[in-house]
Amino acid sequence: MIGPDDILNAKILIVDDQEANVRLLEGMLRVAGYKSIQSTGNPRQVCELHRENRYALILLDLQMPYMDGFEVMEELRTIETGGSLPVLVLTAQPGHKLRALNAGAKDFVSKPFDLAELRARVRNFLEVRLYGEELANTVRELETARERLRIETLNEQKRMERELALARRTQESLLPTELPVFSGFEIQAFCQPTHYVGGDFYDFHELSSGEWTGVLADVSGKGIPAALLSSLVLGALSSEFRSGTEAREVMRRVNRLLCDKSMPAQFVTLFQFALNARGTGEFISAAHNPAYLYRAATQKIEVLASLAYFLGMFPEATWQPRPFSMFTGDTLVIYSDGLTDAENHLGEYFGEARLMEIIRSTAPDGTLKENLLGALEAFTGKAPQNDDITFLIVRKTH
Repeated sequence: MIGPDDILNAKILIVDDQEANVRLLEGMLRVAGYKSIQSTGNPRQVCELHRENRYALILLDLQMPYMDGFEVMEELRTIETGGSLPVLVLTAQPGHKLRALNAGAKDFVSKPFDLAELRARVRNFLEVRLYGEELANTVRELETARERLRIETLNEQKRMERELALARRTQESLLPTELPVFSGFEIQAFCQPTHYVGGDFYDFHELSSGEWTGVLADVSGKGIPAALLSSLVLGALSSEFRSGTEAREVMRRVNRLLCDKSMPAQFVTLFQFALNARGTGEFISAAHNPAYLYRAATQKIEVLASLAYFLGMFPEATWQPRPFSMFTGDTLVIYSDGLTDAENHLGEYFGEARLMEIIRSTAPDGTLKENLLGALEAFTGKAPQNDDITFLIVRKTH
C-alpha cells in the first residue's frame, strides 16, 4: 500500500535552463517534504539521467536551447516503451499545452507558477503514478502465478488463490475505506466483483466550493484488464477533482486520456453527481444506465438519465451537467448494470421493474440496502453471475 513516505521519497527531476526557476521549484518541493530531487539545465542529459534513476516525476520546461521539451519527450519514449511518460510540463505558452499532452505529458503547470497549484499537481501526479505502478506490479505477479497453475500441484493452486485474494484486497483498498459523512445525507454502498478483481468502482470527494461529489463507473470487460483500466480512471478522476477542475472538464480530460491509452474495444460508463448541503446539485451521465430518485413527498420515482457518450470512444465528445435537487426523505439510487442484469438459474434477469418496486417499498424507512441485497440473493440463488454488481444509495436526512 502506497503511503505518504513513498510519495515524499519518490525521485523527481527538474529540467529547466533558467537557474532561478530551478531554485524556486526545488525550494518549493523541499519545503513540501520531498527528499529525492535532482535538477539539470541541460536537456540532453535527461534521458541518461532517467535511464539511471527511473524518476517517478520529471518537471520539464518546454522552451530550452539546443533541445526543446518536445524533443526530450520523444527521446524518453525510447526508454518508456511499455508505459506512459512521467512528465509534467512547465510552459508559459497556452498553445503548447494540448500539444504537450498529445506528445505524452500527463499534466502541465502554467508559468508564472502558482505554488499552491504546483504542489497539488505534483502530489496528485505522484499518487496516481505510484498507485498505478503498485497495481500493475501486483497484476504482473498474478499473471505469472496463474500460468504456473497449469503444471503445479493442488498446494500451488491454493497459494494462487491466496495471491488473487491479495489482488482483490489491493483493488478494494483503492475504494473509500470508510464512507464519507456529509451533513444532511446518509450514504451506503455495495461493490461485488464477478471475479477476484473487476471493473466497477465508486468514489467521493469534498469540493472546494463546499459541495461534495460522488461517482460510480463501470469499465467494459472483466477481470484483470478491467481492473487495470478502472485503476487508471479512478486515479485520473481523483486527481482532477482534487485539483478543483469543473465536472464537464473532468469528463473531457478523462475521455481524452482513455481514447489515447485504452484498447479500441474498451470504454467506460459513468454517473457523476454533485450536491450542496441544501440538496441542490447537478449530475452527468456518460451513457450510464439511469439513476432512480425516489421522492418521499409523492412516493414516485424520477429517472435521471442522459443521452451522452461513453468515455473512451470519441476524443472530441463533451458532457453537460443537468440540474436536480433532493429534499428531506428523498433517496438517490445509482447502480451498475450488473445489478439489473443479475440472472437466476432460469436465465431470467433481476430487471429494472423489480429494482424500482424494492425502492418504492423500502426507501421510506431507510432499509433499502439490506432489502435489496436480500432480494438479490433470493432471486439469483447460487447461479453464477457474468458482471460486477455495484450500487450507491444516497438519502437526504434533513
